[in-house]
Amino acid sequence: MLDAPHGFFTRNGGVSEGLYHSMNCGLGSDDAETHVIENRARAAAVLRVAPENLVTLYQIHSNKAVTLTRPWAPKETPQADAMVTRQTGLALGILTADCAPVILADTKNGVIGAAHAGWKGALSGIIEVTVEAMIALGAGRSIIAAAIGPCISQRNYEVGPEFKSRFCEDNKANDNFFTPSLISERADYWHFDLPGFAAHRLRACGIRRIDDRPACTYAQNDRFFSYRRSTHRNEPDYGRNLSAIVLDAPK
Repeated sequence: MLDAPHGFFTRNGGVSEGLYHSMNCGLGSDDAETHVIENRARAAAVLRVAPENLVTLYQIHSNKAVTLTRPWAPKETPQADAMVTRQTGLALGILTADCAPVILADTKNGVIGAAHAGWKGALSGIIEVTVEAMIALGAGRSIIAAAIGPCISQRNYEVGPEFKSRFCEDNKANDNFFTPSLISERADYWHFDLPGFAAHRLRACGIRRIDDRPACTYAQNDRFFSYRRSTHRNEPDYGRNLSAIVLDAPK
């Protein structure tokens, strides 16, 4: 559905070892930095950009988006959870390990965006902020297309009563994204539909072309890293999955 080159990378095809096997792209992990740099270079090659043109953020589960005009040096990496650009040849990369990566494009007007939508960012408006930042660069709301990448599925996302209360206090209609837990015997535990909620927020701000990738990061250990799965296994760290989008030069 997206006309811009993009990719939702799995954990396969890299050089990392152990817990990070093999395509860990997160510099914030405790993986060997040389391995992560090589993995990111391999992803950049797939996207047909120079390694230094694959940019990621210091993600903080916020509703902050930044506008990108050039690659930043590692020490300049901004704390934010979304990026937008009109610059061709730059790959906007989002790192996740259960949160939802959301990539967006209006290739007619030459604007792309990428957002890290965990539950906190999605609830506080990261998707809406990203769309508005794209519109500020000249994108047309009605022609923006979006894709939601692999993330934790509702079946594997069990949450407690306080979590659900936050959503329903914000909007009573958010109750639709919760179903009773199939795991816990407690009546006040629920399963939360993160990709469904992200798609709802996209539709609410006028995006109609939405591609939802159904792969579950928690359930597919051989394909994706998962923070929650690593936590349940008492593992000391976890790898990060990369999703990225590039704006091609006009032909």
